[in-house]
Amino acid sequence: MDFSLQQRRVLITGAAGGIGQALAQAFAGQGARLWLVDRAGPALAELAQRLGGVPHSACDLGQPAEVRALALEVERTWGGVDVLVNNAGQEYPTPLDDTSDEADARWGALLDNNVSTMLRLTRALLPLMGPGASVINQSSIWGRVGVSGFSAYAASKHAVIGLTRSLALELGTRGIRVNAVCPGWVKTEAALRSLSAMAQAQGRPEAEVERELLARQAVPEWLSADELAATFLFLASGAARPITGQALVVSHGEVMA
Repeated sequence: MDFSLQQRRVLITGAAGGIGQALAQAFAGQGARLWLVDRAGPALAELAQRLGGVPHSACDLGQPAEVRALALEVERTWGGVDVLVNNAGQEYPTPLDDTSDEADARWGALLDNNVSTMLRLTRALLPLMGPGASVINQSSIWGRVGVSGFSAYAASKHAVIGLTRSLALELGTRGIRVNAVCPGWVKTEAALRSLSAMAQAQGRPEAEVERELLARQAVPEWLSADELAATFLFLASGAARPITGQALVVSHGEVMA
């Protein structure tokens, strides 16, 4: 399917692996101009080379100075941004009974990494976005439900949806659309680590927990990152022009509301 993204200027964060890498490959396949961002410099450089030497920046989005420098570099090179994909994020358990000295710091760091970085980068790039631009934020089905042992991650993904809806209202008069995507179980290293942590916390075999999780879906299969990427292509395209402020669930039917 042609999403008419030829030569659209697309900046993707968290691009070095997992879903981010699939997104980069999908947008490249549509002829978009890419700018890839990730903290993992070597892996990012390798991907950028594989995709034809596209622009890329090793940037810690938690550092305001680095975000400002990135925005200036993008402005000098491109002059504008048509699509911003806020994909970067972390996922790890934060059980309530963790009373260690590091627990509060881990909780706050995950919120900052998964939510505040999106706001920080969107704000920095906003002067480069005009009518027709699209911002797509990575949320999760765990942004629609509660999850035992992962309160910080679930809270952060709920917050991404609230941020998305608020920015959609704030930027709508400028002709800029803002949406979120809520994936279910995508077979990535991060998801497998979470599965392992859940099994360990429950004292059960991973295979048993995996079967139980997939059985909650209408289609009991893992999603692939490539399948998920198609939703981002659609939201970035002109076909999604009337769609803003939405959190689209892509979960094989695990969450239907």
